[in-house]
Amino acid sequence: STETILDQSSKMKLQKHPMDDIFRYLDVSTLKTHPTVVLVSLNRPRKHNAINADMWKEIGLLFRQIGVSSQFSPVRCVLLRGAGKSFCAGIDVTDASFMSSFQEKSVVDVARKGLAFESKLKEMQQAFTEVEECPIPVVAAIHGNCVGAGIDLCTATQIRLCADTTVFAVKEVLLGLAADVGTLQRLPKVVGNQSLVHELSYTGRRFTAEEALQMGLVSRVVSDTRLLSEALSLCQKIASHSPLAVQGTKRGLLFSRDHTVQESLDQIAAYNRLALQADDVRVAFLAAATKEKARYEEMLPRAKL
Repeated sequence: STETILDQSSKMKLQKHPMDDIFRYLDVSTLKTHPTVVLVSLNRPRKHNAINADMWKEIGLLFRQIGVSSQFSPVRCVLLRGAGKSFCAGIDVTDASFMSSFQEKSVVDVARKGLAFESKLKEMQQAFTEVEECPIPVVAAIHGNCVGAGIDLCTATQIRLCADTTVFAVKEVLLGLAADVGTLQRLPKVVGNQSLVHELSYTGRRFTAEEALQMGLVSRVVSDTRLLSEALSLCQKIASHSPLAVQGTKRGLLFSRDHTVQESLDQIAAYNRLALQADDVRVAFLAAATKEKARYEEMLPRAKL
């Protein structure tokens, strides 16, 4: 179980999050001693966490709630991992609902069928975009296989660590399609090496943890036995800082990725003209001066109709 693995690797125990019961293919837990960190586990270990349609929907639903729902108000960082032997083996090609639109034979013309299918594809894209747009930083702890949709998913996270035995692949071309839920859009911006991105995307070849580190896909490679403890330690460090500052930093970094320097300066100025009026700066300075742990106010749930 996830708790057994955590007990062995980091000596920390988990408790089920109140929203865990509504998910079939995701485990949602918090650390008993650090409720500001939530651990999300892809939970189809017998399938190496290949993503079927229901899991895909659950990913989007969960990350829409994190940082927005009052159920997640104390949470300041998310750790995403895969249960079992792999992070994610890609799309579950045995799930007929993915392929039904291609297999249906009818007299309806291809334009109408194409437009009808587009909404499903957009829904799949949005599920992973929810991970990226979640107000709270998401750290991925990657092990085993991370291929196809696993690359799509992990590139939507902000920080990626992997075990030294991890194998990666942009596998979609081997299945006869172009990657269409995030890899071709996010991977070039993550690694900054257009030639290598093209090579990996055209060939579908596997690459190692060391190569992933060299290209910048991951920021750290550790032994498999240390992966969870290192990732949890990183999450706790992030969660110890002002949530207002951390969420503002994430918002600023994502905005600057897709905008000019001047537009990004204007964006962070607009954010900080409000954020700097909070008490967090004073709390941080006082904690540094007294060598005591800073205690910040929790963020409020996002308002909605």
